[in-house]
Amino acid sequence: MFPDVPHTGLPLSGLRVIDCTIWQQGTYSTAMLADFGADVIKVEGPESPDPGRGFAAAPSEPSAYFESHNRNKRGILIDLKHPEGRETLLRLIETADVFVQNMRQGVMEKLGLGYDVMRQRNPQIIYASASGYGSKGDQAKWPAMDLLGQARGGTMMMQGPPDLAPIFSFGGMADQVGAMMLSYGILLALWHRARTGEGQEVDASLLGGQVALQSFNITSTLFTGKVPARRHRHDADALWNIYECKDGRYIALAMAQGDRWWKPLCTALERLDLVDDPRFCAFRERITNRTELIAEFDRIFAQRDQWDWVNYLTGECALPVAPIQDYGQVVEDPQVRANGYIVPLEHPSGRTLEIVGPAVQLSASPGSIRTAAPDFGEHTEQVLTEAGFSWDEISHLHDAGAIGYR
Repeated sequence: MFPDVPHTGLPLSGLRVIDCTIWQQGTYSTAMLADFGADVIKVEGPESPDPGRGFAAAPSEPSAYFESHNRNKRGILIDLKHPEGRETLLRLIETADVFVQNMRQGVMEKLGLGYDVMRQRNPQIIYASASGYGSKGDQAKWPAMDLLGQARGGTMMMQGPPDLAPIFSFGGMADQVGAMMLSYGILLALWHRARTGEGQEVDASLLGGQVALQSFNITSTLFTGKVPARRHRHDADALWNIYECKDGRYIALAMAQGDRWWKPLCTALERLDLVDDPRFCAFRERITNRTELIAEFDRIFAQRDQWDWVNYLTGECALPVAPIQDYGQVVEDPQVRANGYIVPLEHPSGRTLEIVGPAVQLSASPGSIRTAAPDFGEHTEQVLTEAGFSWDEISHLHDAGAIGYR
């Protein structure tokens, strides 16, 4: 790490990460490290900014996409195709802890920036790659994006009723899971290095993240040889289901141990007549007659609004029920607010915005969002001078086209 990096009290302070990622999967993994104090240096080309910079942004407005994935980072401009730009990056690698990239397999090697080259300059470097389908196999070089990870990893085929086409999740789900897996892998490699002094390669993929996300479901197929079918709502247990309320919003019941919750639920709903109803009085009967029971619950839950039910059934009756919320509700959810899952961001535009914060909470050294995403090339000179480049060298590199300024 750079000798003058201050210790901020955050758990990853003093850790230097060189980030050559674009879009989302690798980019969010380094944002997670930056939240907890890592000094993440985002590298972009002078003529090739991260395409996420302008993604989904209104004119003259900050990009929520780019800010979410690049907060707490510093930004520099290096042309990795230029021989002197390549050497500039390798000089930074000499004093870094982690290098992260998410280019298609083989691209960094063609640039002369593969793991074998980097470990010659820094044997302790952790070389982390966010890939599509993993680092091994005949199809490792195939192109992959978030939607393709959802498709190939099985999540898309498990969502929605069987009479509809496969349903993809929100955009970025596979990217986000892959990012979390990559940051986890980086921390594991750092712990190994702390014990042995040995650097290594780390790979996390869209495909691997989706498989891990469904660990027990896919393991069940391995154990039984059976592929679970997609289900209609009326095919599910009535006590593990969703119901529409009077205001058109929905609630979810999650009472997997049905016999435990059956009488308390009927009591709360003031329907004690259902407790000993021979159609519903035991788990097997409730499953056999679930269509009738779901219809009965549909009528009951249509009588009150969503949060009336939630406050009553959970707040007063201690039953496992939750509101099914849209984003407008999520950002106002009192538990989201109380736990700091959304935090203020003092943006360089002069506005105080709000942004999703760290989801992991540490009591002694909590992560935080301290700075907005960097402007294009904002910290180029600062980072290079910290790394020992003279002003004459920086001027030469700029004139040669190897680096850029803001």
